[in-house]
Amino acid sequence: MRLVTRLVVFILIDKERLKQEIQEFALSHGADLIGFAAVARWPEFNEIPPDFRPTALWDKTRTVIVLGMQMPLPIVDTTPSNIHLEAYETSNRELDGLAYNLTRYLNGKGHASIFLPRDGYRSLKQLLEKPYAAFSHTFAAKYAGLGTVSRSHNLLTPEFGPRVRLVSVFTAAAVAPDQVLQEDLCINCRLCAKCCPAGALIVDEDADSSYYHMETAACVKWHQVLTKRRAYPCGICTKVCPVGKDRELYGEKGMSKKYLAEQATLEKDINSPAYKSWTHFRSYGSWAIENGRIFGPADEEEK
Repeated sequence: MRLVTRLVVFILIDKERLKQEIQEFALSHGADLIGFAAVARWPEFNEIPPDFRPTALWDKTRTVIVLGMQMPLPIVDTTPSNIHLEAYETSNRELDGLAYNLTRYLNGKGHASIFLPRDGYRSLKQLLEKPYAAFSHTFAAKYAGLGTVSRSHNLLTPEFGPRVRLVSVFTAAAVAPDQVLQEDLCINCRLCAKCCPAGALIVDEDADSSYYHMETAACVKWHQVLTKRRAYPCGICTKVCPVGKDRELYGEKGMSKKYLAEQATLEKDINSPAYKSWTHFRSYGSWAIENGRIFGPADEEEK
């Protein structure tokens, strides 16, 4: 009996030691967030169809490691703009490189691992035909204890709200999982739905739901417009969300009125002093502004 107890203790110590090593590797190589989810979380919550769960995608998976990197709030504020696009693409490269190197690190230690890139698609046209990614990093992050899923279908984190990009590593190693957050971080303020330029988030007043209805086609078509104008991604729903300690860091608490008034104000005066710096970045490096106004979904429909 004592031998069995000792064996269990040694196994637990090994799991915690491996977890600490992974955390140190990821954080020292650029991750802002890291969380661990046991594959049992997917059937336990039963929110993701079986074919999209880790063990269906790679049957050796025992743990999913989710890595997150922040999108700096003042840059997200400028969307649609070239600097927002560059921050987005930089985070994508950094995340994929980090996940790739962590995979190599784990394989080198004898723990078979693979990584899934931060985006599950390469074509917006294909996304219109099949409006699903191969794997949801958002729900993986929820199961790894990094945050909760908001009404706008984004992951909300205590540190950065939804202004975070994610990637996942599947490993055959059994690593101690993190606890799932119990408190819903979304405050149901509806700013994401009110400010969405494509009207893609629909609030059903009668529905008892944790999410707003997502008109995927409207969102994707708007991104097709932004891609042509080199001003993607949209990111308005991540920009306006009031959740996140990053708002304290940047002194951007209480911005709701400014966000709600932005579109109408700039329609009247693209040079409004209240939005001067945002407009500056939109005016250079992309075609976000045309004929003295921000290009919108309706403009593309008229062409």
